[in-house]
Amino acid sequence: MNNENVLIIDIMGREFSINCPDEEREEILKAAEFLNSKIQEIKNEGKIVDSERVIIAAALGITHELLALHRSNGFDIDDIKRRITNIRERITAVLNKKRE
Repeated sequence: MNNENVLIIDIMGREFSINCPDEEREEILKAAEFLNSKIQEIKNEGKIVDSERVIIAAALGITHELLALHRSNGFDIDDIKRRITNIRERITAVLNKKRE
């Protein structure tokens, strides 16, 4: 493992070393934080005590949310980019008319 790309994350108080490109570091850290928060939510409910089961329940919950987002077409980045381009073009056209 290249030490430059090693990221240490903490899940349930345990450290894990993962190989991670620099451009993904922040996203991986946020993902670990999100996972830890889901795990803590499940622990706080008190219905599941076994750590392995807590992790599985958290993973299932996150996966369910992801699949629901995909089914509902969620966030379409390409559509957002098209809208931004369209708005820029309209603003540029208005500014050009005012300069004339």
